[in-house]
Amino acid sequence: MSQSKPFSVLRWLIALAALGGMLFLLMERAPDSQPASDTPAVAQAPDDGPADTATEVFGSPLPALSSLEELDLDTPPARRGLDLQHWQTRQGTPVYFMHAGELPMLDIQLLYAAGASRDGELPGLAMFTNAMLNEGTGSLDAGDIAAGFERLGAQFGNSSHRDMGLISLRTLTAADKLDPALTLFAQILSKPSFPAASLERIREQLLAGLRYARQRPGAQANEVLWSTLYPDHPYGIPPDGSEDSLKAISRDDLQRFQQTYYSAGNAVIALVGDIDRARAEQLAQHLADAMPQGPAAEPTPPAEKIAASSQHIDFASSQTHVLVAQQGMSRTDPDYAALYLGNQILGGSGFGSRLVEEVREKRGLSYSVGSNFSAMQAPGPFVISLQTRSDQAEQALEVVNQTLDRFISEGPTDAEVNRAKQQLLGEFPLSTASNSAIVAQLAAIGFYNLPLNHMQLFLDRVQALTATDIREAFARHLPASERVVITVGPPQPPAEPEDNADQPSAAAEQEPSA
Repeated sequence: MSQSKPFSVLRWLIALAALGGMLFLLMERAPDSQPASDTPAVAQAPDDGPADTATEVFGSPLPALSSLEELDLDTPPARRGLDLQHWQTRQGTPVYFMHAGELPMLDIQLLYAAGASRDGELPGLAMFTNAMLNEGTGSLDAGDIAAGFERLGAQFGNSSHRDMGLISLRTLTAADKLDPALTLFAQILSKPSFPAASLERIREQLLAGLRYARQRPGAQANEVLWSTLYPDHPYGIPPDGSEDSLKAISRDDLQRFQQTYYSAGNAVIALVGDIDRARAEQLAQHLADAMPQGPAAEPTPPAEKIAASSQHIDFASSQTHVLVAQQGMSRTDPDYAALYLGNQILGGSGFGSRLVEEVREKRGLSYSVGSNFSAMQAPGPFVISLQTRSDQAEQALEVVNQTLDRFISEGPTDAEVNRAKQQLLGEFPLSTASNSAIVAQLAAIGFYNLPLNHMQLFLDRVQALTATDIREAFARHLPASERVVITVGPPQPPAEPEDNADQPSAAAEQEPSA
């Protein structure tokens, strides 16, 4: 059994803060909600798993509680030991675990390669399936399931994204709470019933969501952006589906998707809480046994690069939404740290970033402007977004492009790089505010196949970065020849011809608006 090198508390705290800022974008939060599983069985610890290391435990006895609501989750512990451990179940399901004995609770998160990128010919199937998981199991309906978790003081969650489907459980660790909560959780994983009444209710909710999205210019801009950046690629499939596809999805389609993609071979299990390694092994094996037994899905392939384009969507709104975007990076890209830190300087850190300074502070063109990399299994998008008065949209877009071009060609200053590093370090007190945040980070490490000491490696790489490193990384990943512009707002006036009719205008050389 290999030994995992212990990390200092301070370095873990700093690193967790860094990863917390990165994950949620995932993006696309890594997700939002959470996991599920049936009869316990103790797993053999594999020979290549890390050995236990000393974990700091608080001396005061843990209180007897009947509900999670009785816990003070807003006040993080003053100190904690962070010992990350990793092994596999008998099915090969990767498990990530951290003992956290400060509170008598356990957070479980399951991630599956079961997002919208697996929809195929039925857009919306992944989201529909995920929404139905807790609608019925065996003789229990949605109300019974909700009442069961509430009676135990437990919390169930689920959500669906482009890369992943997510299920989670938060429960107290007292035996009379933990065991029945896990039994119900496992039953949901093993035997969702997809009842007809719930199916039609969820279908109507999803259709209502589509109708609502049509009334929001931001949602329209986002949909066009993904379809433009990822034509003929799984990321271009709208996660919410279409009216036709949602109406066409059957109960058999939902069952097939769940059996195929919510399987033990396609899962990552993360656990953080007041249990020891032996109990964690038992619980993880219990969850893996409850899942359908199937293989891992093939990784999402990179998309073909696309040429620069510009598109305007007419929308009756008082403002214009502006998106400047292109394909960015995957979660395992060697330039991840450089692009992450550089984006903090460009537009990811709010006030003090270059985009805020140029667009808002100097010119007052937008109240809010920012940039973001969505690091996904395949290269996700890099997006600069803002809203502005429609008569200022052209000027705002010009300032954004100029700011981005200058950042790519010149890079940040040394002072900006040092300030961004210090800001990253200053965020560490928030990094361990909740076990749920840590369990999400562990699940992401497993889902994207990152090393167990990824957070320390990330911090080390950030600390070693120079302004030149950031400039070169941005130049490699964001060539202007692949930049896409999407605007949504009132109809644009036709371009005015220049006085010299023999010379084509700049507007005439641009791709015509849609």
